Amino acid sequence: MLTRLILAPTTIAVLTLTASTFAEEKPVPAAPAKTEPKKAESPKEKKTSEAKPASAPAEGKTPAEPGGLRKPAASPTVAEKSPSSEPEPQAARAILITKREITAQLEIFLDQQLFSPGMIDGLSGGAVTKALRRWQRAHGLPETGAVDENVPIDSVYPVYTFHTVKKEEMKFVGELPKKTADQARKKFLPYAAYADFLAERYHSNREFLGRLNPKVRLDSLKPGDQVRVPNVEPFKLEEMPDTGNFDEEPAFAGRRVVVNRKETMLDIFEGDKLIASIPIAPGSSAHPTPPGKWRILGIASMPTFRWDEGVLNRGVRTEKFYMLPAGPRNPVGVAWIGLNKPGIGIHGTNNPYSIGTFASHGCMRTANWDISRVSRMLTAGVTIEIK
Repeated sequence: MLTRLILAPTTIAVLTLTASTFAEEKPVPAAPAKTEPKKAESPKEKKTSEAKPASAPAEGKTPAEPGGLRKPAASPTVAEKSPSSEPEPQAARAILITKREITAQLEIFLDQQLFSPGMIDGLSGGAVTKALRRWQRAHGLPETGAVDENVPIDSVYPVYTFHTVKKEEMKFVGELPKKTADQARKKFLPYAAYADFLAERYHSNREFLGRLNPKVRLDSLKPGDQVRVPNVEPFKLEEMPDTGNFDEEPAFAGRRVVVNRKETMLDIFEGDKLIASIPIAPGSSAHPTPPGKWRILGIASMPTFRWDEGVLNRGVRTEKFYMLPAGPRNPVGVAWIGLNKPGIGIHGTNNPYSIGTFASHGCMRTANWDISRVSRMLTAGVTIEIK
């Protein structure tokens, strides 16, 4: 249970970056700190951080092959650390704060709590408010959707850490054909650029990383370079089990999932207690996600995908299809949760920008970093209620 903290303006100031982090924003001055006699002090060194390819069915077809080891859901951790020479902000300084910085801090807080705001970008909006309301509900607080003294975002410290580029990460980056037929000839569907890998690893987007690193050319990074990133549990593609089903986890059998199509949110309950929430992209009016009560048949890691235009557009299997290999840019992402409703599942995506919209062909897609966590919190037999 988190301790409730009173959030003073000066407290926020100490825990956020200076206004130079987002130089394009118009800063709002925080209340100046009281002046005290100067004392000799030695600056602390900031800690910095970082932090196999893999068959999913066509939508609705449950994977049959057993796969890698199942890992229980773990509490979020901060990124791994490596040294930096930049000193931390001193408490006595008057620091300018922007709304975008505070929003980013809130997004990072919610992500650490497993109430995902979706893509971390420092922009206030529907997904952030929905996530905050759910966190408040889970903690028995009024669902205001606003930051107040009961929302301890100042527990996020540091707000940002550093990732050191590693040579072995480059294997996840490569040529990504645009045509489906050409993708089917690949052995792995990689990120088209290292910046895309980095953004997905830290639950954000290239634009936000560019704001955090105004002097860094994200498309020209090389091993050993350091990049400032949000302080969230990194999505480690290299730790996803190989293609196949996760082992069943009896301890999760009592959990249940509720999908709210109108709010584009998926909630996970342990009994009556809300324990996690993620934003999704459900089906459109032309291809709606079917309401009702279903159950999970199986959960696959690093799936392949049977791309069949007849299934996608009309729900009818045809002889003209392509088998797309595993990878972060596979259309169903890095995990597939198959339901007992043919053609329907919860899965990752090759387009995280689509989350929060009605963009799927009936399934429920979510960001790869979120599906990687959810796939370790559920098991076969769990009920899914779609409203």
